[in-house]
Amino acid sequence: MVTAAQPLAYPVSVRHLGPNWYATVMGTAVVATAGAALPPHLPGLRLVLAGVWALAFVLLLALLGARAAHWVHHRDQARAHLLDPVTAPFYGCLAMALLAVGGGALTVGRDVIGVWAAVALDAVLFSAGTALGLAAAVAVPYLMAVRHRVEPGQATPVWLLPLVAPMVSAAVGPLLVPHLPPGQPRETLLLVCFALFGLSLLATLVMLPLVFGRLITGGPLPLALTPTLFLVLGPLGQSTTAVGAFADTAPGVVPAPYSQGFGVLAVLYGVPVMGFALLWFCLATVHVLRARRHGMRFAMTWWSFTFPVGTCVTGAEALGRHTGLVAYEGPAVVLYAVLVVAWATAAAGTVRGLLRGELLAGPGPAPVAPRPATARTR
Repeated sequence: MVTAAQPLAYPVSVRHLGPNWYATVMGTAVVATAGAALPPHLPGLRLVLAGVWALAFVLLLALLGARAAHWVHHRDQARAHLLDPVTAPFYGCLAMALLAVGGGALTVGRDVIGVWAAVALDAVLFSAGTALGLAAAVAVPYLMAVRHRVEPGQATPVWLLPLVAPMVSAAVGPLLVPHLPPGQPRETLLLVCFALFGLSLLATLVMLPLVFGRLITGGPLPLALTPTLFLVLGPLGQSTTAVGAFADTAPGVVPAPYSQGFGVLAVLYGVPVMGFALLWFCLATVHVLRARRHGMRFAMTWWSFTFPVGTCVTGAEALGRHTGLVAYEGPAVVLYAVLVVAWATAAAGTVRGLLRGELLAGPGPAPVAPRPATARTR
């Protein structure tokens, strides 16, 4: 029997469960959605992908319940997360987890739950995820300016997370357009997604120079944060995916000149952006290899290897559709293989850390920037 002196174990165990755990949902969902559009259509692949999406849905429900318990039983810790410049940006992950699972419902989940249920689920998750994403895009930068007292040398790619959430809305929103009544409802949703694309893109362009400048002038990130360099791929791949989705949906939804314009934008925007994504992928990879040589161990930041890479897969798939070039289909398959390996590695490390009780233990002081004396190594 549980007495007043013996609180329930469940609330106690989630005291240090931060919003970064939603990255597990994002990384799992993108394995399903990115695999759905791969050029090789292997027998039984859709069923496997639907199972992966179902796993992401279950993870989302479990984390929503655990995070609710966190806010109910550990409000002091929840407030501390909001006031922590390292943790607060991860609130963007909640919105992206909702959006990723919602988009996956219409991409592969409909094979399991049916089209009607998939549309209803995606509508709910898209609405909630978009509202939370916009709130995070405003609230987190506001807290950083007013309460967090951050310095330029503390900039990390984690700062991009609340700004990328509206871009995820822009990429998955067009999936709902065909299910709305023809006319203004469809056109309105498509243009709202286009506005979300612009909002997120411009905000990212403001923040990205801070991250790149800190990396060049301040030296390598602390070992545990090095995997977050892959987060920069998120807005690059997701924006390319979004413009491809606009081009797929626009014909018959917006007037003819604009529908052709979306098709032109998908190529003229996507090709150079994916070129920069390739450059950053190589840069981030060599930083991670260096960190491994210096003793980088598994941490929840390893989930940064999943969702951002998955957006590059969907971006390459979009360019393959709109250019007809096999040159994009091949990289999409290779990147998807990287995504699957990264997901399996991160999932195994997470399960192992949970079984050992390491990941939910109270964290020590989180490194934000290396000390000046050790910023660079010869």
